[in-house]
Amino acid sequence: MRIDLRMSGLGGQGLVTAANLLGMAAVNDGHCSVVVPFFGAEKRLAPTESYVRISDEKIHERGEVGYPNAIVVFHPDVILQDKCFTMPFYSGFRRGGWLIVNADRPLLSERDAGALADLEARVLYVPASRIAREVAGTELATNMAILGAVVGATGAVTLESLEQAMAQRFGGAKFVASGTTAVLDDVLRRKYAKVKDLVDKNMESIRVALAFVQNGKG
Repeated sequence: MRIDLRMSGLGGQGLVTAANLLGMAAVNDGHCSVVVPFFGAEKRLAPTESYVRISDEKIHERGEVGYPNAIVVFHPDVILQDKCFTMPFYSGFRRGGWLIVNADRPLLSERDAGALADLEARVLYVPASRIAREVAGTELATNMAILGAVVGATGAVTLESLEQAMAQRFGGAKFVASGTTAVLDDVLRRKYAKVKDLVDKNMESIRVALAFVQNGKG
């Protein structure tokens, strides 16, 4: 098993946290993983990418994922305003891969839709931000809903391992976040009085998005 993911979005959406959780879940499943964040000097609302490699075998590659099996778009501006380090956003996309977009409606231009059809891409639109607001009560959980869509579409990790990773990350384990990511974590911790509530709300968002994909609503 080998899957390379490229996550594209804007600063402040929790891409780095989502990538770390996915990598931790892969390790919990007994796989190897490499997680690499990429962003400029700007922070909130600036283009941001995170790369995740998951494999049954040791992974030697580092740096950005140039040829992803799955592309995950956290914000419509990645597509509509080219807010992406990789141009076009599907550059290097492997044939038959998954494109998962946080949106309520199709966003692709005729040109992009044609290019992705030529690559036999499987395109999913998942209203992750709406799910986050409705289920967790905060758009900060958008990254969690997107993780649910990733699990539902690709099966890259198990739901059980993702829940375990959530507890490891937010439950005071040894994980050390970067400064910016730690601030976001603190915001989430203040939002919910107890870590358990945070994990439960995040997992609920993940499960709703996963069910959305499995029910073929994407």
